[in-house]
Amino acid sequence: MNTSGRKYFNMEIEPLLNTPQMRDLQLKKLQSAVKYFYENVPFDRRRMTKTGALPEDIRSFGDFARAVPIAGQADYRDVFKEVDSDMAKSFEILFGEARLRDLHLLTTTSGTTGIPTPYPVFHKTTEAMGELFGRIGWRMNIRAGDKLAICFGLSMHAAGIPHLYWFKKLHGLSLYPIGAEAGTERILSLMKLFKVNIFSGTPSLAQHLIERAPEVLRDSVGSLGLKLLVCGAEPGAGIPEVRRRLEEEYGARVFDIGAGYGVSCDYPDYQGMHWIADDYCYYELVDPETLEPVPMVHGATGLAVLTPLEPDSTIFFHNLRFTLNDIHQIYTDPCPCGLSGFRYKIIGRADDMLKVKGVPVYPAAVQGVINSFFPRLTGAFRIVLDVPPPRVIPPLKLKVEHGEGVRESDLPGLEKEVLDAMHSQLKVRPAIAWLGPNILERAVKKTQLLEKAYEQK
Repeated sequence: MNTSGRKYFNMEIEPLLNTPQMRDLQLKKLQSAVKYFYENVPFDRRRMTKTGALPEDIRSFGDFARAVPIAGQADYRDVFKEVDSDMAKSFEILFGEARLRDLHLLTTTSGTTGIPTPYPVFHKTTEAMGELFGRIGWRMNIRAGDKLAICFGLSMHAAGIPHLYWFKKLHGLSLYPIGAEAGTERILSLMKLFKVNIFSGTPSLAQHLIERAPEVLRDSVGSLGLKLLVCGAEPGAGIPEVRRRLEEEYGARVFDIGAGYGVSCDYPDYQGMHWIADDYCYYELVDPETLEPVPMVHGATGLAVLTPLEPDSTIFFHNLRFTLNDIHQIYTDPCPCGLSGFRYKIIGRADDMLKVKGVPVYPAAVQGVINSFFPRLTGAFRIVLDVPPPRVIPPLKLKVEHGEGVRESDLPGLEKEVLDAMHSQLKVRPAIAWLGPNILERAVKKTQLLEKAYEQK
């Protein structure tokens, strides 16, 4: 596809995103997809059987929501238990024999909640994701001649090795699969050696490299000359305070990707991620408690639920009405950047939500407040839980690193400022245990912000 000088990577489809014409196309593809899953995927057929629905009953999006219960990683784990963790049998149930015959490679989640959730990549997936990552990359201004360092985890992670296939349609782009496993010293050294100009990895890693660069490079991360930071797999790039620090330190533009098929735009103020995959995936919002549909109107908040419209070309979402447990807020009004697609911001994860005296608190929101105090705070912190979430025995306990140069006598005043900000923005007043700089472990993959003290008792 010749994309030279074009506004979009795909000029036929992308102008139609989030339009009535696209909704008509989605319904037709959805009806076909439901038929496929019902006939070929036992996991989805079981769920429809429970409601008594048949594929021919799906005449509208409302019919679809009533016919198929929502599923998530917990439902996958139930299947694993059912077959005594026999992965071959569980894959046949979850994905169907037809697609498994086309299996290209297998990736997984990190498995922090038990058995890793599998993310199969089928041969046809690489073509579809090449198209979607072409759209994403084009919007980030990735062009021929650019050099992209893949610093997500390469070992079984969906954001790692698959990128080698997904960016293939951006002709002229060179990929450098360094991997988070290489460690910060090697990542910094190789990016400098090969003069890469695009970093891709978690925002946690990008922040950690800021701290390590003076020691490893004898210079700041700004000396690398990067033009783009492509961040995902966890909140951070969408948190204004984190985003601002990354852009200032690196002298580069920061783009947020993930939690579906989305990418932020180049507008100076973060506008959320533009959903760029209406023709490949049907997006819904539901109430996280009742699981009832939430209308897709400007400002609506709910649990994001995804359904693949191309069953043999799926990645991340391999079944009807699947959720990663992410809470999104959507924006359907036109974006000031002028690009198409409704937008979504990640509020937090449903399974990470904490309740303090009935007030919902997401770790990502705490992270935003902490990072607003840089450099007096390093940005590193942990939420200490004495009992299993979501309930928190008040007060919310935090371990927080103060920055270099902050004296012990400064801490009472700094603590008051932090607590006032927490109360103003999050309606909670935590108890803070202060730590010196660089005490908490830094992550090169995902940072675990919750410290589960109750598991150590």
